[in-house]
Amino acid sequence: MSDVQPPRADRRPVTTAPHGRTRTDEYDWLRAKDDPAVIAHLEAENAWTQHRTAHLAGLRGRIYDEIKARTLETDLSVPTRVRGHWYYGRSFEGRQYGATCRVPVSDPDDWTPPQPAADATPDQPALPGEEVLLDLDELAEGHEFFSLGGSSVSPDDLLLAYAVDVVGDERYTVRVLDLRTRTLLDDELTGVMGGVTWGDSTDSGGPGHFYYTTVDEAWRPDKVWRHRLGTAQADDELVFHEPDGRYFVGVGRTRSRRYVVVAASSKTTSEYHVLDATDPAARPVRFAERTDGVEYSLEHAVLGGRDHFLVLHNASGPEFELAIAPAEPTPPSGWRPLLPHDPAVRLEDVDAFAGHLVVQQRSAGTSQVRVLTLGEDPAAPVAADRLVEFPGELATVGAGSNPAWEQPTIRVGMTSLARPSAVYDHDLRTGELVLRKEAPVLGGYDADDYEEHRLWATSTGGAQVPISLVVRKGVRGQAGTDPVPVHLYGYGAYEASIDPYFSVARLSLVDRGAAFAIAHVRGGGEMGRHWYDDGKLEHKQHTFDDFAAAARHLVEAGWTTPDRIVAEGASAGGLLIGAVANQAPEAFGGFVAGVPFVDTLTTMLDPSLPLTVPEYDEWGNPTDDPEAYDRIAGYAPYENVADLPYPPILAETSLNDTRVLYVEPAKWVARLRERAPRAEVLLRTEMAAGHGGVSGRYRAWEDRAFTLAWILDRLGLAEVDLRS
Repeated sequence: MSDVQPPRADRRPVTTAPHGRTRTDEYDWLRAKDDPAVIAHLEAENAWTQHRTAHLAGLRGRIYDEIKARTLETDLSVPTRVRGHWYYGRSFEGRQYGATCRVPVSDPDDWTPPQPAADATPDQPALPGEEVLLDLDELAEGHEFFSLGGSSVSPDDLLLAYAVDVVGDERYTVRVLDLRTRTLLDDELTGVMGGVTWGDSTDSGGPGHFYYTTVDEAWRPDKVWRHRLGTAQADDELVFHEPDGRYFVGVGRTRSRRYVVVAASSKTTSEYHVLDATDPAARPVRFAERTDGVEYSLEHAVLGGRDHFLVLHNASGPEFELAIAPAEPTPPSGWRPLLPHDPAVRLEDVDAFAGHLVVQQRSAGTSQVRVLTLGEDPAAPVAADRLVEFPGELATVGAGSNPAWEQPTIRVGMTSLARPSAVYDHDLRTGELVLRKEAPVLGGYDADDYEEHRLWATSTGGAQVPISLVVRKGVRGQAGTDPVPVHLYGYGAYEASIDPYFSVARLSLVDRGAAFAIAHVRGGGEMGRHWYDDGKLEHKQHTFDDFAAAARHLVEAGWTTPDRIVAEGASAGGLLIGAVANQAPEAFGGFVAGVPFVDTLTTMLDPSLPLTVPEYDEWGNPTDDPEAYDRIAGYAPYENVADLPYPPILAETSLNDTRVLYVEPAKWVARLRERAPRAEVLLRTEMAAGHGGVSGRYRAWEDRAFTLAWILDRLGLAEVDLRS
């Protein structure tokens, strides 16, 4: 086997000259997914990866066993009350997917979630009167991949609409189950984006229609349809169509259930339409005309006994403001501030209840949940304003599932790098927090055995970049200053916040003596909208600068050494990894790029590809703008591969990914092999999966064990045995 060589893709150069810039691409032929030569090449790459990691097979098995041993395999979620039932999910030992279930509410005045029987087995009900809505393992039978895109019970609780994807391309098929007879209706809708939103029909005496979205040829959700039960999909009514390729369309319902809302949103601008949820023939009514650069969202609230819309918008400032408007079409001039713009607080979301508003926000890099108690005076509707507080600098908090319009408590979740996810009920009257469940971690796990830190790295322009870090107590020596291996994660795009979170799988890394850290780089939303704006378009280089600065700070502060840092990112975070690999290879000891957006320029030059046009506001339009072309070409990983001292690189992708096509990492690895022949580069392709990777929890554990074993090997910890 010593003579085995890595695959070498054929060079088939194609030269183009956009904006007069000569560009040659030798490997774009790998885009032909149906070409047997392409599949053969991907399979050869998989074989090479298996060969080069064969020495890690035992470690992979041990990590998988560790994940499994720490997991309570037969379990259920905290029940959530919706009308006359408590809904929850169940998992079962030995089963990949689990089930969704419900039980009737026994006491309408008691909002305490029912507790399962301590000795319930997989073949027994967890709660008295349990009704299994969907057995997901049964639905997945015979499919290599399975994903539930969403499920929704009709307003009369008699029908269940659910969406499944058995390929991984996120194009779902919707079926409707009659919960009384357990039979499927004839209705079958294909090519749906996710789940459905029920309306309330009045003409037939019950729910008889729902709304759903479909995508265009570029996989952009562009249409909202209304489906009447008992009719063919071909007869469905087009409710809304968005022709502008920059905009995504979505449909949902206000928490009051009073309105159906249709949102058309680009990266910088939004527009909402509303429909009467009780009218099966309702037409959408625009609330406020789109204005370039103005983003807003709607929620229905009752203030002082009258209907209003809550408008969360950025017309008054980048960190958003919460305003009140009449429940009718209203321009921004008619939006009255409820929570005025505060440059130190990014308002992210609002949920309205009969007597309260729950606001999700962030300040100084931390997430917060805020409860506003409503009074009777519509001129000053907020009677009280408080935060739901948890201890710990790295606590991540958020509102949970709270579907009821009138309820005495709200569900809140909390986690951190060391604290498993916990579910609380917050009493709206007293402010008391009641712990309903903390995710069990078997094997004697104790969060107090770990220490969490918030560090700050100085980057371009003096920006202070937060780093969240967890390490097991004692691994840095008696003085607490010895360097340790570090697994550094980053993302940095779309204003997505990678807040501190707990991971059972990560314990296999941290318990072997490594630290895990998240660099909250610009382009993400951790520090507010300005943090995002300062990491996109012409400021995109800041994202890469911040990540390199975080790595160097960990070295300068004595946490580690460059050769003992393995960096990881996925999707747009994979772009981050690829760019930093070119710009600062000496600062790292290894890179993991998951479903990586590394062929950025090629993708952004082709408006027919999925997501390209809607992404112009994130990256720029290199087709029409020479400056955008040059800017992207300056950092795109594929464009800048050279004979550099790259540390080992592991790229992972999925054949059926529609968000970041498999061809991007395939081309990147091929060019790395050609131009940097000394580099150790591996490509692993899942042949039956999508953007989120393999489906099924046991397969996901195996998948993560593969990656973690490779990371531990690069960190010098592969020989550490947790059993000793």
